[in-house]
Amino acid sequence: MFLNEMHRQVRDMTRSFATDVIRPMAEELDREERFPHEVYKQMAGLGLFGICVPEDMGGPGFDTVTYALVMEELSRGYASVADQCGLVELISTLLVRHGTENQRSKWLADILKAEKLVAYCITEPEAGTDVSGIRTSAVRDGEGWILNGDKIWIHNGPVADVGFVLARTDKAAGHRGMSIFIVDFNQEGVERGPKEHKMGQRASQVGALAFKDVSLPADALLGVEGRGFHMMMSVLDKGRVGIAGLAVGIGQAGLEAAVEYAAQRKQFGKSIAEFQGVQWLLADIAKDVEAARLLVLSAASMIDAGEDATKACSIAKCFAGDMAVARSADAVQVFGGSGYIRGFEVERLYRDAKITQIYEGTNQIQRMIIARELLAKGAAA
Repeated sequence: MFLNEMHRQVRDMTRSFATDVIRPMAEELDREERFPHEVYKQMAGLGLFGICVPEDMGGPGFDTVTYALVMEELSRGYASVADQCGLVELISTLLVRHGTENQRSKWLADILKAEKLVAYCITEPEAGTDVSGIRTSAVRDGEGWILNGDKIWIHNGPVADVGFVLARTDKAAGHRGMSIFIVDFNQEGVERGPKEHKMGQRASQVGALAFKDVSLPADALLGVEGRGFHMMMSVLDKGRVGIAGLAVGIGQAGLEAAVEYAAQRKQFGKSIAEFQGVQWLLADIAKDVEAARLLVLSAASMIDAGEDATKACSIAKCFAGDMAVARSADAVQVFGGSGYIRGFEVERLYRDAKITQIYEGTNQIQRMIIARELLAKGAAA
């Protein structure tokens, strides 16, 4: 219904890469919490970073449906790896839509080639879901800016070369007083906190950042001053589709593992796949993975068609995140005691799934957005 031949080719190529390269490393990467530079270089060579960046800007020029498919297949291998693809997609989208020619020429090619690692720096101790609570500030200093503030739980914070930092440029202007700055992390005044040790997606590194009187040139400002919040919000729909696709990949991996194990595991003289209780667990995983996948592809196709996709993206993200948690738990149940032991894939999948209900807007926030859209536009909208 949604896929053309190009979609299938990219999906199948990504699936092979995830099966042959990513999945065999996933247990090691999770155990060691290792950042897989070598995998990201291979992904860059395959064109899996900046999926929607136009060809004339150095990207593959694919659409949002392709991005959703890539996120699912990478996550089927290991969600931490898919997370990096999603991060690069959001940053490259910001550069394509709002960056100057000089900013794109300076950063975009190196980001797409995985020569430069990026961070999207929004969350603060007093500002998570409530972005209006950010305190990081940028004040004018001649033609440039001075940046001060603290960020926490920043994806790639411990390893990034450059960050896109949301800061206040007008304390009295609310949402209209925020701007985004491109910050070279190798300059004086940028300090990194230690790597956080997470429940899941452990090869995706997260940490705190501190900016202490960081001097920025005038062209560090992305887009228009005071439009940072708007720019950030403009990529949220795509971000939520990406996380939803990632959640589907976790669910699909759990389904495959559970079906294989059920066919092999013997109890009472026969495989547990012959027991109706186990069959129902497998059926529930399968039906919800398929439903989530269709919601994701539908939302992605709406973005590509230029339609208002906010409600569809929130529905997809909320449903897929809840599905990943509930159905990876069912996959653990199929494995029984083995599913509770480190080293079994389903144990990792269960841990990896939880964050999909939290990041890119909690699923409680998604429900608020869905209800708001329904009440404003009606159920048929």
